[in-house]
Amino acid sequence: MATLTRRRLLALSAGGGLAFLAGCRPARRATLVCSAGSIPQSWASKLPGPWALRSVASPEAVMAAATGGEGDAGPADLVMLGDGWATTTPADRFAPLGSSVQPLLDRLAPLAGPISRLLAPVGAPARAFPWALGTWVLLVRRRPDLIARASEGWSLLLDPSLRGRLVLPSSPRVVISLLAGSAPLSDPTLPDRLRQLRRQALAFDDRDGLNLLLAADADAVVLPSQRAVSLLRRDPRLQAVLPAGGSPLIWNLLLRPAASTQAPPIDWLAKALQPPLLSRLLAEGWLPPLPRADLEPLVRQQPGSIRSLLLPPQALLDQCRNLAPLTEVERLEAQALWDGAAPG
Repeated sequence: MATLTRRRLLALSAGGGLAFLAGCRPARRATLVCSAGSIPQSWASKLPGPWALRSVASPEAVMAAATGGEGDAGPADLVMLGDGWATTTPADRFAPLGSSVQPLLDRLAPLAGPISRLLAPVGAPARAFPWALGTWVLLVRRRPDLIARASEGWSLLLDPSLRGRLVLPSSPRVVISLLAGSAPLSDPTLPDRLRQLRRQALAFDDRDGLNLLLAADADAVVLPSQRAVSLLRRDPRLQAVLPAGGSPLIWNLLLRPAASTQAPPIDWLAKALQPPLLSRLLAEGWLPPLPRADLEPLVRQQPGSIRSLLLPPQALLDQCRNLAPLTEVERLEAQALWDGAAPG
């Protein structure tokens, strides 16, 4: 082959001939972007070769990657996000998943339908693959008396013995929802109960507040069920329960940014819905939202202390709910309720 001289290079450039050089470069790998800890390693390790996994510092960085690669992440072809982030983002930021994913969506339990549409009305396209489901639970250290009172619901957080010994979620919306249940924000008893609850709190920190429990500075912490399951396997001093009345649902979602041209890796998604990987995910606290009949035989293989956390009784699960985005009026009402309940 003739030497590519500078004169020849310039000629190729002028005539568009550099296209053949670009064709020699390897194509950009498809990228799945997630925040640290948001995907189990047992599943991530099976991501097929054409795909690369990029872990970033926070959900904010994932959102940046989903909307063009600003911040500390480049453009993403797929992203992992929680429902709180996904449902408060304009739906058109995410592309419909397409017909190739529909057979997998059809395998999921009916409660996964609304969140796959990002809570849009029936008939809207699926823009999210909900691969794991969880709830908020109460995790305690050497407080079996509280576990025994789970039938009282989340009002047990108001027990005087928890004053200054309770760690609550950092989200005011979640805290209000736990206490209010399905009651409206206009419930006349809610402001006083919320004020009492805020006085109970040692901290509002569901991410790092666990350290306060493990160090015996707190007796109880409210945190996602997935985290509780992994802790219960390691520390016999801990117990956990989903109190009566249920909680807001926690969803782990896979989404395709609007600018992505990559189809999701179907075979990889399917692995999470069937053994042997499904059994491993359950053991680690991740619950794919499959029909109950598919899950129960596998959940029965898990230790008794975590079975009801992984898969709550159906009557209790039916009381759990999605947190839909607030209207501006609702947001102002919730903010006023939270501000008005600040401890004096």
